[in-house]
Amino acid sequence: MSRAPARKRRTAASDRPPKRTPRGAPPPALVIEFEDNSRLTQLFGDHDRNLARIEHELGVAISARGNRVAISGDKSRAAAAGEVLSLLYARLESGAALDRTEVDAIVRLAAQGRLGALERAGGARAGAFDSLRRRVVPRTPTQADYLDAMRTHELVFGLGPAGTGKTYLAVATAVTMLRAGEVDRIILSRPAVEAGERLGFLPGDIREKVDPYLRPLYDALYDMLPADQVVKRLANGEIEVAPLAFMRGRTLAHAFVILDEAQNTTGVQMKMCLTRLGEGSRMVVTGDLSQVDLPGGVRSGLTEAVDALAGVEGVAFVRFTTADMVRHPLVTRVVQAYDEAERRRTARTPHLAASGTSDDDDPG
Repeated sequence: MSRAPARKRRTAASDRPPKRTPRGAPPPALVIEFEDNSRLTQLFGDHDRNLARIEHELGVAISARGNRVAISGDKSRAAAAGEVLSLLYARLESGAALDRTEVDAIVRLAAQGRLGALERAGGARAGAFDSLRRRVVPRTPTQADYLDAMRTHELVFGLGPAGTGKTYLAVATAVTMLRAGEVDRIILSRPAVEAGERLGFLPGDIREKVDPYLRPLYDALYDMLPADQVVKRLANGEIEVAPLAFMRGRTLAHAFVILDEAQNTTGVQMKMCLTRLGEGSRMVVTGDLSQVDLPGGVRSGLTEAVDALAGVEGVAFVRFTTADMVRHPLVTRVVQAYDEAERRRTARTPHLAASGTSDDDDPG
């Protein structure tokens, strides 16, 4: 794994209290110098939280004095820790702010030996763009591939578990293209399917009835644009948020269309949505095939689309895994634990897996 060249500087010492190397301890495996002390507080995190995270995940010891950071431990792990610090520093130089989820994602990639793939995908600045409220930067190689696919293909499927940025990055790309005049409007849609609950009759007009199903799309919009702009663009039709059932019979020209939670579409609904695509439009379909909330025995339209459209020109498939999750680290562990439990269940009851039923469906 390559290491970014050491950065030299001649500025005042950092305010951070240094961790001192005990006398008699072996020399550090790696020493890095950073040229801008003003960024080190952000790089290290509150109470050195980022350094502690790197130490815990990579099994190294990190000490800092002034602008010099010494990393002790196994040479390959120290090199990985150096890569993490250099990449985070480069992101700060590019104007991006570091948050905990981004740091966790990069450290996790380093622990898995995948940080080089992110650098080959373009490193800190690859695919980065600015919305009015924040700078959006891909945090994993798959996210970089996803952003590239949305720029170069008319139909993109983002497949994988929750927390990997499928919807967020799609909304960010749509907002960027709208602001640049590449599309005239954004259409955000979801199937109105309840996740294992029965909500009953909801009060209010049609918008008030469907808004609860579409709230995650609104959340992403408000993270990209000031609230007054979201309200204005919703009012003038530049941004439309609607349940999937409202798409029937329409031709969506010069639009960026996002179909979210597509695993909960039926085959008929999915075909109907895909055939709405008009001149000058792009469509992104996101979904997690491990979280289908359709009634038992109903095959997901997303599964059918993946099977039917494989190899079709102009269609891209980007598959995320738990390694791409950028939410709280515990979310990653929860998803991995469920996946492992499912593998154990399948191994115990292969006849049930083959028949498409579950233990809960077994009357015994």
